[in-house]
Amino acid sequence: MLHEFSPPILREASPCVLETGRLSLRRPTLADVKTIARLANDRRIAENTRRLPHPYSQENAVDFVRFMAAEPREIAFLIEHNFAAVGMVGINMAEADAPELGYWLGVENWGQGFGTEAARAAIDYFFEQFDGDHLFAGARVTNSASRNILEKCGFQWSGVELHRFEALGCSTPVDSFRLSRSVWSSLKHWGSSVRRER
Repeated sequence: MLHEFSPPILREASPCVLETGRLSLRRPTLADVKTIARLANDRRIAENTRRLPHPYSQENAVDFVRFMAAEPREIAFLIEHNFAAVGMVGINMAEADAPELGYWLGVENWGQGFGTEAARAAIDYFFEQFDGDHLFAGARVTNSASRNILEKCGFQWSGVELHRFEALGCSTPVDSFRLSRSVWSSLKHWGSSVRRER
């Protein structure tokens, strides 16, 4: 049995597309730079996402795409609905014992359930492809919509921490959440995403 905080180990490495009932999730490319910049350049998003700067330029998007292509400890998926990008979801494994789910949606796509659907696909991908026992996530305490997404996905609240937000230029309270492999397994009735190899 794996130790509770054993580092996540990749079972197989292959580019893929994740498909849900309404969404398609794929790795971002340089062809997506304008779209990513347009969606991300909204202060309402940046204020609730730790690493997004504001304003968010095409140069920021280029740097992001190149970093994701080169950094094996981070996985990002562009979320598409009807072939149009609506946001991003990913998993940061820079801290081996604390892999973290993150996501954001363009403001015009809020309130349609895309966040929950995309988060579940990324969660499935993590637990199916890696050996980690836990996945972590956080939501700014003022961001009830993000907290609702995490709770719908089975995350359990574990406390409040202070985290620095680039767009705010300061630290702010964040609700911390944790999802165990056993809880994820018991909640799999939400319907699996489909993975297509590329």
